[in-house]
Amino acid sequence: MTTAAPSTALATIQPAFTDAERLALAGYLAGYRGLTREADTLDLRQFTIWCRARCVALFAVRRADIESFARELEAKGRARATVTRWLCTIAGFYRYAVEEELIDHSPAAHVRRPRVDYESHAVALDRNELGALLVAAGLGPPTEHALISLLALNGLRVSEATGADIEHLGLERGHRTLTITRKGGKVVIIPLAPRTARAIDLAIGERTGGPVFLAADGRRLDRHGAGRIVRKTARRAGIGKAVTPHTLRHAFITAALDAGVPLRDVQEAASHADPRTTKFGTTGRAAAWTGMLLTSSPLT
Repeated sequence: MTTAAPSTALATIQPAFTDAERLALAGYLAGYRGLTREADTLDLRQFTIWCRARCVALFAVRRADIESFARELEAKGRARATVTRWLCTIAGFYRYAVEEELIDHSPAAHVRRPRVDYESHAVALDRNELGALLVAAGLGPPTEHALISLLALNGLRVSEATGADIEHLGLERGHRTLTITRKGGKVVIIPLAPRTARAIDLAIGERTGGPVFLAADGRRLDRHGAGRIVRKTARRAGIGKAVTPHTLRHAFITAALDAGVPLRDVQEAASHADPRTTKFGTTGRAAAWTGMLLTSSPLT
């Protein structure tokens, strides 16, 4: 009886992507930066994992595959806006591959996308709650006061606030200003509400450079740390709702629209690409908010 000798041949391991697919992924993501690039990377990672689980090569994907991916996301309870964002990322990736002549046509070109509900489901704060939040912030550490003021009185995104540097503070026509990088990389100069400017001065103290907002370890405050500050301040103010940095941005936009500020101006201030995001991202709060939000006198 002969015993077969053990094979010394190694099993062939298939690479995750072909050279062309890897080139397309790297090239597409290289066109973006910051949070947009991070979000697109996560979206494409999720999609490529889905493809590999079904043994479908990235450049062999068909329209039906992408639509099946979208329907599975919906079945898992993903919001329609989230599914639409995923599909936009996938469509952008394949469009880039076509432009670079890596594939002949995009399988995502005619994929059906969910109808997006522009009605906002963000938590809203009434005047008393927002006033209590600002008062609680003013009684807390300078960094918390400055962050809450910047989000609520200037309507910044949390990434815009945490990305602010001391060197970007300025003075124009007697108004304190802050230069920020908007979503998509657009650089703008915004005027600061007087309350916000005073709070920022206290937060930076004698520092002359670096991030406006520092974490306890001395590094730049990130979006997660900012979220914790907002939640802690809301609890200190006695607010039982789930308040996030976006809640404060939402309050700023609502107040401006209720005050009669033209939609186009509010859209520009909020840096919304689509006016429907601005218009339907509100809940119709009382116009009395405006005096409190856009001036510092009632709460100074």
